Amino acid sequence: MIENWTVRNRPARLERRIEFDNYELTREFLELTAEFSEKEGCYPDMNFGRTHVSMTIHGNTEDGLDESQLRFARKINEFAPGNKISSPLTTEYVTDRS
Repeated sequence: MIENWTVRNRPARLERRIEFDNYELTREFLELTAEFSEKEGCYPDMNFGRTHVSMTIHGNTEDGLDESQLRFARKINEFAPGNKISSPLTTEYVTDRS
């Protein structure tokens, strides 16, 4: 469905684990995701450690995931897998080891 995400059906959700090279990049990713969540009104469950973030986006309709959740996951892909983080704080790359 969406690259780098695992689709689960019961309950409907998308899951992804993202690895980072250091804590600074992990924290910056979390901050960017929080800003984007507020903008989009989509609030994934997130667990994190020093160099990883696990994210789950739950469907909020009886039919499962809707377009807003899929769009949110695509945007997270732009923040994470081998792309530069969109922030003036760093030019380092985030690595995805899922």
